[in-house]
Amino acid sequence: MKITFLGTGTSQGIPVIGCDCEVCVSNDPENTRLRTSAMISANGKNIVIDVGPDFRQQMLSNNVVDVDSILLTHEHNDHVIGMDDVRPFNFRYRRDMPVYCTTQVMDSLKKRFAYAFMDNPYPGAPRFQLKKITAHSPFEAAGQTIIPILVMHGRMPVLGFRVGDITYITDAKTIADSEIEKIKGTKILVLNALRLEEHHSHLSLREALELVERIRPEQTYFTHISHKMGLASAINKKLPPDVTLAYDGLSVSV
Repeated sequence: MKITFLGTGTSQGIPVIGCDCEVCVSNDPENTRLRTSAMISANGKNIVIDVGPDFRQQMLSNNVVDVDSILLTHEHNDHVIGMDDVRPFNFRYRRDMPVYCTTQVMDSLKKRFAYAFMDNPYPGAPRFQLKKITAHSPFEAAGQTIIPILVMHGRMPVLGFRVGDITYITDAKTIADSEIEKIKGTKILVLNALRLEEHHSHLSLREALELVERIRPEQTYFTHISHKMGLASAINKKLPPDVTLAYDGLSVSV
């Protein structure tokens, strides 16, 4: 099983339009970040987590020719607004795309992409199989058992996902003890860490490190990183050896 980081940035990405900070003007590719997304590959099948505005570019950059299922963490634009670009997979493989999400996310998709859910959609509209999931029940996708992890993004519920020995969590600020128990024993933990300063709805670097200490995975990769975090090379030097900032295009096998 392998996880590929398709994007590791925040809703604005890095560089941020009009910003001349040292991160945004850096020539180090590890400081250039598309909107947060990841792909888990196992047994010849690909599961993509979140489909943001950079989805098309991410598929092309990583030479992805098929996606078997999509998991959506929540309905914010930077995690769902690229859903129209699922169309090439519909056309190539002549099948609707299975999309696993909560009722709340389903309702949002039906509003934003109403043309895809009409009784007689126009030819060429994206085609989805919406599959309802909840925070409390494991489900099957692309031959894998997925364990949802409920986290809170401020006051908004967001789902993380555990697939085998990989746990992926983004846009979290708090995680209940019962949900942390679902994560323990995982080998690879992906966790959001927005910046050095605290934020009302995202984990700061300090808060993310404190969670790592509680969960104790073999290796942790931080994602959903803001330009306010600082240069990747400088931050990585300060992190424990089993923790690092992820970067776009990084692939890790377990």
